[in-house]
Amino acid sequence: MALSGMRGLSTFISDVRNCQNKEAERSRVDKELANIRTKFKNEKGLALHEKKKYVWKMLYIYMLGYDVDFGHMETVSLISAPKYPEKQVGYIVTSCLLNENHDFLRLVINTVRNDIIGNNETFQCLALTMVGNIGGRDFSESLAPDVQKLLLSNSCRPVVRKKAALCLLRLYRKNPDVVNVDGWSERMVHLLDEKDIGVLTAVMSLLVSLVANTPDAYWNCVPKCVRILERLTRGQEIPQEYTYYGIPSPWLQVKTMRVLQYFPTIEDPNIRKSLFEILQRILMGTDVVKNVNKNNASHAVLFEALALVMHLDAEKEMLSQCVALLGKFIAVREPNIRYLGLENMTRMLLVVDVQDTIKKHQAQIITSLKDPDISIRRRSLDLLYGMCDVSNAREIVEELLQYLTTADFGIREELALKAAILSESFAPDLKWYVDVILQLIEKAGDFVSDDIWYRVVQFVTNNEDLQAYAAATVLAYLDKPAVHETMVKVAGYLLGEYSHLLARQPGCTPKDIFYVIYDKFPIVTIGTKAILLSAFAKILLHSQPQDPELRERVIDVFKRYECSVDADVQQRCVEYLMLCEKGPDMVDIMAEMPKFPERQSALLKRAENTEGDAAEASATKLRLQQQNSMALVVAEPQTNGAAHPPILKPSVAPVQTEQLALPEPPSSAHQRALSNGNAHPEVPVTAAAAVAAPSLLEEPITAPASMPATAPAPTPAPSAVDLLGDLLAPLAIEAAPGTMPSDNNAILDFGLDPSGLAPGPAPAQVSGPADPLTLALYDGPDTKVQPIGNIEDWYKALMIKDSGILYEDPYVQIGVKADWRGIQGRLVLFIGNKHTGSLSNVKVVVLPPSHLRFQSPPVPDTIPPRAQVQCPFDIFCLQASRETAVLEFAYNNGNIPVGVNLKLPVLMNKFLQAVPVTANDFVGRWRALTGPPTKLQEVVRNVRPIPLAEMAALFNSLHIGVAPGLDPNVNNIVCASTFYSESAQATLCLIRVETDPSDRTQLRLTVGSPDPTTTYELKEYIKEQLIDVRTLTPVPPVVPAPTPAISGLTGPAAVLAGLI
Repeated sequence: MALSGMRGLSTFISDVRNCQNKEAERSRVDKELANIRTKFKNEKGLALHEKKKYVWKMLYIYMLGYDVDFGHMETVSLISAPKYPEKQVGYIVTSCLLNENHDFLRLVINTVRNDIIGNNETFQCLALTMVGNIGGRDFSESLAPDVQKLLLSNSCRPVVRKKAALCLLRLYRKNPDVVNVDGWSERMVHLLDEKDIGVLTAVMSLLVSLVANTPDAYWNCVPKCVRILERLTRGQEIPQEYTYYGIPSPWLQVKTMRVLQYFPTIEDPNIRKSLFEILQRILMGTDVVKNVNKNNASHAVLFEALALVMHLDAEKEMLSQCVALLGKFIAVREPNIRYLGLENMTRMLLVVDVQDTIKKHQAQIITSLKDPDISIRRRSLDLLYGMCDVSNAREIVEELLQYLTTADFGIREELALKAAILSESFAPDLKWYVDVILQLIEKAGDFVSDDIWYRVVQFVTNNEDLQAYAAATVLAYLDKPAVHETMVKVAGYLLGEYSHLLARQPGCTPKDIFYVIYDKFPIVTIGTKAILLSAFAKILLHSQPQDPELRERVIDVFKRYECSVDADVQQRCVEYLMLCEKGPDMVDIMAEMPKFPERQSALLKRAENTEGDAAEASATKLRLQQQNSMALVVAEPQTNGAAHPPILKPSVAPVQTEQLALPEPPSSAHQRALSNGNAHPEVPVTAAAAVAAPSLLEEPITAPASMPATAPAPTPAPSAVDLLGDLLAPLAIEAAPGTMPSDNNAILDFGLDPSGLAPGPAPAQVSGPADPLTLALYDGPDTKVQPIGNIEDWYKALMIKDSGILYEDPYVQIGVKADWRGIQGRLVLFIGNKHTGSLSNVKVVVLPPSHLRFQSPPVPDTIPPRAQVQCPFDIFCLQASRETAVLEFAYNNGNIPVGVNLKLPVLMNKFLQAVPVTANDFVGRWRALTGPPTKLQEVVRNVRPIPLAEMAALFNSLHIGVAPGLDPNVNNIVCASTFYSESAQATLCLIRVETDPSDRTQLRLTVGSPDPTTTYELKEYIKEQLIDVRTLTPVPPVVPAPTPAISGLTGPAAVLAGLI
């Protein structure tokens, strides 16, 4: 800021800096603001030089954090000044003080346009800078054509064209309509021939945004981008000012490679060859040096190149080279470089061909697990978790167990969970799995969740060969002086069920086992005592004939606790005492617990639902793919009550049938079988007779001590595996996962044989809950394809979000990404083939309601293996309505047709836009809406009882803008939003919600707008979002009582209170 000739400004800045405290500074600022306001009100006016000085002062005061709510007109008027000093001040201060919605900006559009189309390059740069900083729809509609002309002009200097490109980028982000896709494709090709690196960098930033929205329109830019990359990597014609520490324009290299990642896999052999040569040059030329700045630049280019290599599905040799380079990074001392190496190696796990190469660096990754930096330790843990399979599971899990004793408390819970998942997933045998979990409990019992020991109980219960070994092992742990309470729970349950299997071993009589357990009884919590009481009862049962001393001690324990303050413990003791008197009848009642039906692992579900960054998501995603993609299919159907032997059908690899107990995911080499034993009837018992171990694969999980007497009928737990990740990223799935139980929210569709001559097999359906003993559906005549997750939950999430999953089954995933502007929107369906075979006869048809108009290009009939196609839809809203569009989606997987009808998330709120409103404006418009049909009021009952803040957040998520503080009653909510449609154009909608603090289940809803149809539909739509459908009951109509007047209010608040 040049202060020459402005002594008053220099004096003011000095005074502010010399203030001793905040109060003195505020006093000086207030004095100066009063002086500026007086000068601006001077009727004689100010000279431009004086006005410039005071505007500079305003800017300085604004930079100090004070509000400047006057002088905007004087600031804007300086833009029209003929000389550069005054014009510069006008542009700079306007950019800082005003936003895109300020009314004064409309006054200077013509002046700004004259500067842009003028011949003074300095003025052009000032105007482009201000427009680029402020943006706004008004500027985009009025100035975009002129900005485009500057960008495309060959007569303008590079500095002007560079600013024009960045200005157009800002305008395009505010209003994509300013760039016509059809015409700009060839223009971008022409612009990419630019020799000036500065202009080229700005143009590439613009291209990134254009390609992100419509990649298909800019395919002709791909060869140019490859040529630019080649020029940069060779260092040809790169000015010195664009060379950063010997690296030619790293920013341009990164942006160019990012543009190429938006396109599907490039098939042209010449372009692929050139591109791989460039990437090879980048990989070979990047190394770790001592200069931090050079490392930052070279690594930014390298990691973008790695992402492009993965996107292009490069040859295994290049991928292995990438992994080797990352291996060097994780071996250096610099923590930042090690972190980046581990993070990117975790992302590389999604590439199937390099997993064996990553295993070569296992020792170094394990070393990083002991790094002083906790962020590096977490990255190492994620990487080990993702790279683990059958071949290295034993070594990795043992390292994790060894590290567990010295790990930080902040990472122990995550470490214990991942060690448990890996041991379950890749156990070479069940005994090893039991040993690992018991070691886990011994070393970090406080961090072992109940899910983990529930899972052990389920495996032991379902595998008879494991029961004696597990009982003997937990007895040895329980005999130690210090035992964690979780270990006592496991031991109590297993010894209660299977201690009789140890009767022939020395020191394992029922009496000996009772005394070992009873030693821990006084020091455990109430919940554990309940489990041990059940164990005592079963140990007494196993003593046949009963030992008098043992019987006396057990009955004594029951009598001591039959008056316990805990109802569960008391009930158990009372009932067990009565059972002890029954004698032989007790044998039938206290029989062993039946086997548990298999369901999705609760541990895997927890890992799946854990939120994390991209690298953690990559590891979790890979683990889920390994769990589901090639798993053995096992089912136990029952016909007429008879139990059949398991049906074993390997989906990929040969089956090893020596052990059919532990569900293991496949490795790259072999599979293992999976079984849960034969079917059996449930054994009805009383609550005290037996402690049913929880279903370890079901959510929610309850502890055995509090389980009901009769085991409830199991229900399948839906899976919510999200394999979509980035909507624009390629799918990297090895094979179709096994079908998983889900809900039946989708509408079924039935088709004909592709030949059209005869009815074909019925399409695979989205079925309801399956047989609880069924692990997965085998590939037979009655195969059904089920969605992986809850379709209704995905749809509800997309009601308020613009991207996410719409549908997913073992073979296909459909993602949605949408953008809504005014009366129109663009919705893109990303249909990914997760299967290793092609999907044929693909059919995508939208059945739009009457109030929507859809435009879409044709969809390819076939989707290649592991490929993704995009189906863009242009949607236009004709009028307000709550009806939803239906998507008919069908495909053939081999000879099996699959069809499903899905609701598209194109609802009223997508065409709503929140608008700010003042009290005076609201009152005036509210008063103009006299009553029905433009203003409707209804008392809504059965409302979800949610706090007022949560209700306001719900409205904001629906694009219904809440105006806080506008209503004088703090229990009410006032909203304003604009609904866009072709029939009514932009319709301002006003909403008022009056709640009752004493009864949150009812409220009074008032909606008003100039269009009666919009008013009614919006009222009904809001009501649907507020009503809790689970508690709907017929309610007689009630005449709403008048709202009492609120006294003590003045101004617009009083008018508003009186009107409504």
